[in-house]
Amino acid sequence: MTLSSQSDRAARLRELHRPGDPLVLANVWDAATARLVAAAGAPAVATASASVSWTLGVPDGDRLGRDLALAQAALVVANVPGLPVTVDLESGYADTPAGVGDTVTALLATGAVGLNLEDAAGPGVRPLADAADRVAAARAAAETAGIPLFLNARTDVFLRAVGPAEGRLDEALTRAKAFLAAGADGVFVPGVADPEVIAVLAREIPAPLNVLAGPGSPTVAALAALGVARISLGPALAKSAYAAVRDAATEIYTTGTYDTLAGGLDYAELNALFG
Repeated sequence: MTLSSQSDRAARLRELHRPGDPLVLANVWDAATARLVAAAGAPAVATASASVSWTLGVPDGDRLGRDLALAQAALVVANVPGLPVTVDLESGYADTPAGVGDTVTALLATGAVGLNLEDAAGPGVRPLADAADRVAAARAAAETAGIPLFLNARTDVFLRAVGPAEGRLDEALTRAKAFLAAGADGVFVPGVADPEVIAVLAREIPAPLNVLAGPGSPTVAALAALGVARISLGPALAKSAYAAVRDAATEIYTTGTYDTLAGGLDYAELNALFG
């Protein structure tokens, strides 16, 4: 589906978050990956901050900076015209909630219609009030711009193993509900693979639930049955792609053979993505 206006794309992204019929996002990091994922049939395109950071020579973890993040977001948007694009903004590339609002204003100027905003800080998570204020600032910026942005608030309680294991579910639910009250549209809880925990999150969070998936995770069908509304691969595609580069380079410099290169995409197919 090709949608010409930014507001239409934002509305479409919102519609795609359906519990039991989840939006599946194979996260991208540049023009080629965006076009390949779109060509595979993706109804929306999402970036992954780790993947974007690595391709730009920066470690993940709020090290990328606003300007680089927004430039890459604009590149992805330009290469999938008509598709909704949601961007991983880490914690907003700003020290204050007001700064997060400025980042969101600039993001919307790229044509993106969704974002992830996480509560991570250092090895743990931000104080809840601070994290909620940042969500509220992001929502206010979108309302000022007049774009129905899909704001996906992420809590890293499980991913960063914050606090005693037995208290993480309650803490994640508390944070999720605070973020929704502050203006979030959905909640992303990475680091969870246990179907029973996912089912509780989907049932208790009164908004679309996003989980991170990969090897060892329940299948898309199983996650759908648990009530998940959005499934992300995060940096998994980038890790797989870079493994192929490492393995092919290792082969040529050790055995002098080229077997690892078999199965690569055809030159003409890749070149045609941009022609």
